[in-house]
Amino acid sequence: MSHPSHPASTAAANSAAAPDTTKSSNFLRQIIESDLEKGTYASRRWAGSPGDAAHHAQGEPDPAKIRTRFPPEPNGYLHVGHAKSICINFGLARDYNGVCHLRFDDTNPEKEDIEYVNSIVDAIKWLGFDWNGAPDAAPYQASDYFDFMYRAAEYLIEAGLAYVDEQTPDQMRANRGDFGKPGVDSPFRNRTTAENLARFREMRDGKYEDGAMVLRAKIDMASPNINMRDPAIYRIKHAEHHNTGNKWCIYPMYTFAHPIEDALEQITHSICTLEFEDQRPFYDWLMDRLCEGGLLAAPAPHQYEFARLNLTYVITSKRKLAALVNEKKVNGWDDPRMPTIVGLRRRGYTPAAIQAFAERIGVTKSDSWIDYSTLEGCLREDLELKAHRGFAVLNPVKLVLTNWDEVMGAGHLEPCTQPALPHPPEGVESPTRHFTIGKEVWIEREDFEEVPPKGYKRLFPGNKVRLKGGYVIECTGCTKDADGKITEVHATVVPDTKSGTPGSDSVKVKAAITWVGVADGVNAEVRMYDRLFLDAQPDAGGKDYLESLNPNSLKVITAIVEPSLANAAAGQNFQFERHGYFVADRVDHVTGAKPVFNLAVGLRDSWGK
Repeated sequence: MSHPSHPASTAAANSAAAPDTTKSSNFLRQIIESDLEKGTYASRRWAGSPGDAAHHAQGEPDPAKIRTRFPPEPNGYLHVGHAKSICINFGLARDYNGVCHLRFDDTNPEKEDIEYVNSIVDAIKWLGFDWNGAPDAAPYQASDYFDFMYRAAEYLIEAGLAYVDEQTPDQMRANRGDFGKPGVDSPFRNRTTAENLARFREMRDGKYEDGAMVLRAKIDMASPNINMRDPAIYRIKHAEHHNTGNKWCIYPMYTFAHPIEDALEQITHSICTLEFEDQRPFYDWLMDRLCEGGLLAAPAPHQYEFARLNLTYVITSKRKLAALVNEKKVNGWDDPRMPTIVGLRRRGYTPAAIQAFAERIGVTKSDSWIDYSTLEGCLREDLELKAHRGFAVLNPVKLVLTNWDEVMGAGHLEPCTQPALPHPPEGVESPTRHFTIGKEVWIEREDFEEVPPKGYKRLFPGNKVRLKGGYVIECTGCTKDADGKITEVHATVVPDTKSGTPGSDSVKVKAAITWVGVADGVNAEVRMYDRLFLDAQPDAGGKDYLESLNPNSLKVITAIVEPSLANAAAGQNFQFERHGYFVADRVDHVTGAKPVFNLAVGLRDSWGK
């Protein structure tokens, strides 16, 4: 299949989605800038789609200055660590007039599923990136290169650089040696080329069971790098593949497939995390051998490693995240407590906030822990000027204005307004919120104290406050039930003090409180999310992460919100004034159904407090 390349349009599309942050230099940028200055990859050609040396020789000089790639295995949902990698790879391509490829590393048929493929495509689009040179380009798939990989394996056999090994896995492990002891040659290592080709073709033709034999590269069993001690490059696996079906019963190992995929796609800078650093010598060995044989175009890609993301109060192991889902510790992969991209999205995180986070934490080769508050801070900064405001009462008690009928007229509802964006971005006009005040309103229970503590400025008998956007009121007392719980707060309205009217500031108060009218308030389900784990490093050092699960990570309450929030669109962010940032959840608005909001982040950092 052909995938035309338009790096200029890619860069433009990605720039539109990128947050306005200053790009800080890092070692990857320095490498790329040095390569561009030296013309390291200036001789590359691009035939419009991935292919071998002969294929690209027919193409034009590559219009992309660099090519990076994001190569997820479709065996789970992407998480915040992947988001960092996405922002690095797509961001570098954007910034250096290049192209980033999305490639599914689907070489392990038993663990992969089309559900994960679709979720990955959706996540990357949501983050604001397109791939392979065009907004509507299809992702690449490692499985589309299986024919070439098989051809490359036969070439290595013919060149005396690979052999079929029939040792058991235990024998291979024992003979591999360790860091203090060299490996022992396999008894099958010196088979003839003809014997190895015959065996390998029999593997391909399904004549052997899983695990009966493997194809190994012939390098050096005494190498100090154990990964260079004749690594396995093909294994037998009788499993149906979601893309190639039952065409193959042998599959390449990741360490063999990955460099080849990079080379076929003319990747320049193959960027991965530090755990692959000790695999780089094999990457280079394989590239050198296949370029020498004329199978792949030179110059070959080069691998560079950076430190993976370690975020406090988070785990990023796919296996452990899957266990949380499967054991019902959370409500699916998109549970807002999960560090998955779908979870962060449902929690109210924005693409701009995640991109800013990736930029802020930088790229290094040293492992370190990033405090979760850094991610939250990026969200607050993004939402401060964007999120519409609204009043919400999360722990309501009724406030009765006992002189309302006398002063304003029985049953009167006074219209009130407030700006949806108190500080709109330049050139943006704030919409206006409309609601009413009447004899009864809802206030936060914490806004009344019968006996106020020192310094308390809100409602207590004899004190005046302003109902924000409404009137000044003076508290007169409260009523209680038989158990002593306050059931109503009483106050009187001070005439001619409505916000925005002449003379409204003639009565001075020390506090203004938020409220929602009983007449037009809307019941809403509000999900108050907290960190999923109580331990800042829940699975570090072999700890059982399940032991530090926070039993109070979700509290569901019925709140009362102003009418402007009643029909919020799913995914729309709001600031509930004084409480924090919330996002409307993905629920259908049917007659009588409550709107649902998820807490995204509080107004200030509460981590570690």
